[in-house]
Amino acid sequence: MQKMDHNGHSVFLMYYHLVLVVKYRRRVIDDTISNRAREIFCYIAQNYGITLEEWNHDTDHVHVMFRAQPKSEISKFINAYKSASSRLLKKEYPGIRKKLWKEAFWSQSFCLLTAGGAPIETIRRYIESQGDKDWPTELINSASIRTADRKS
Repeated sequence: MQKMDHNGHSVFLMYYHLVLVVKYRRRVIDDTISNRAREIFCYIAQNYGITLEEWNHDTDHVHVMFRAQPKSEISKFINAYKSASSRLLKKEYPGIRKKLWKEAFWSQSFCLLTAGGAPIETIRRYIESQGDKDWPTELINSASIRTADRKS
């Protein structure tokens, strides 16, 4: 079982997969720009209780997997990140401006998916089966939170 995050009042494991696309899919992301964008992400994430897990890029978009806390304001974080990274990347790499349309670096939209944990159907069946004594014990045990995980 994966180690859970915790705070004073709850135990949680919240993974997200975020895809950010450059405005009009302009091909401006290389390794250098991706690394700087990642640094900015990590810096801003601290203020929102967000932890970067994975980062990768193509020339016109980035994929990010991160962990969050129940109190994390994810949409505010994403907007703060997009605004700051757009401003800093254009300032630090002026050649980007020539490839962009007007001043926008990121597309206004983004894709955010929850990730990790049990598959939706397993959770649905678990909820539907509450009170059913025939529910397979191994599924209940894999979905339960052990206090030992909370203390580590």
